[in-house]
Amino acid sequence: MWARLVLRVRASSDGLLRGAGAGCAARRQQQRQASSAEAALRKTPLFDFHREHGGKMVEFAGWSMPVQYKDSHIASHMHTREHCSIFDVSHMLQTKVHGKDRVKFMESLVVADIAELKDNQGTLSLFTNEKGGIIDDLIVTKTDQGYLYVVSNAGCADKDSVHMKARLAELKAAGFDVDLEFLDEALIAVQGPTMFRVLQEGMKDDLSQLTFMTSTLATLFGVPDCRVTRCGYTGEDGVEISVPKSRVVELTEKLLANSEVKLAGLGARDSLRLEAGLCLYGNDIDETTTPVEATLVWTIGKRRRQNKDFPGADIIIPQIKAKTARKRVGLVSTGPPIRQHTPVLSLDGKAIGEVTSGCPSPCLKKNIAMAYVDAEFAKNGTAIQVEVRKKAVPATISKMPFVPTKYYSG
Repeated sequence: MWARLVLRVRASSDGLLRGAGAGCAARRQQQRQASSAEAALRKTPLFDFHREHGGKMVEFAGWSMPVQYKDSHIASHMHTREHCSIFDVSHMLQTKVHGKDRVKFMESLVVADIAELKDNQGTLSLFTNEKGGIIDDLIVTKTDQGYLYVVSNAGCADKDSVHMKARLAELKAAGFDVDLEFLDEALIAVQGPTMFRVLQEGMKDDLSQLTFMTSTLATLFGVPDCRVTRCGYTGEDGVEISVPKSRVVELTEKLLANSEVKLAGLGARDSLRLEAGLCLYGNDIDETTTPVEATLVWTIGKRRRQNKDFPGADIIIPQIKAKTARKRVGLVSTGPPIRQHTPVLSLDGKAIGEVTSGCPSPCLKKNIAMAYVDAEFAKNGTAIQVEVRKKAVPATISKMPFVPTKYYSG
């Protein structure tokens, strides 16, 4: 009997050991896969700096990016609204367009009137396709250095570069003088009401002369060849700084030496842009939405409308006059948060649209969202419902931005 008991205990122990060994092996395999997946992600020049400063890294558009740091998402959001934050946006695609036909090249791809821009002035524009859909949104700056400076989204970098290269080949084959240069530079955004004071301490140029959507080359805190553009994705006064990647850590450290400045991640950036009513490509606009549906008609230059000479003009221009069946709107509600893909309902329960972005607003202390709804329900103040966890929750169509923007106009 004792012999049989010992045998059973040994057999049981062996099974437990084998099970434990299998579990450890599975965990090691998962760790190796996670490590391999992380290694495959692209890294900005500030990657190590983020980790050293407590950045929680996540995958975003094929890059390893900080979603937040030691401060909470809400604390970081409010610090940006009240003070100043640095965002690493080096994952975005930066391009220079050279050649005497650079404006013609750019206008063959976007809806903006690039020719009318003054030197060192920029504009938000859209790459559109022949069906009127939005390929990407981007900022184009007409510099006084003989090139256009273009910044477009990280998530669209591959298709944007292919799109531009294809058009480049067509124009060059036709004898036009144009070339592309894809930059390998870092890009940081410094955003918030105290940005002016922080940045002015490190530059000789008078920052008060740099108004919203204008750009200049400057030396910042001893770092030369920085392109400073007064713009951003938060609704606050701010700048985006293109800086040689070998000097970006140095510049970031010098900015952080000011107690007004903290690092901020993707989490705060998303809630800040939503409060400001700014679209996120892939959520709020894509190749199935037109500028008219997205309420971005203002990005289409007057001359471009008259000439109907941009991709998709034959579809987009008639929509401006005839209106569209659906429209991008803002929503506000209380109660459970509104998230992407939340159904939007009329008061009688009919499906009238879908939420594309949503979150609780740290500033307003209520839920905010963007959605596409049937045009008849798009008027501000219209009472509607959203379906959250299979329950209808009251909501109201709201104008955007939800929080007033504070862009500097001089």
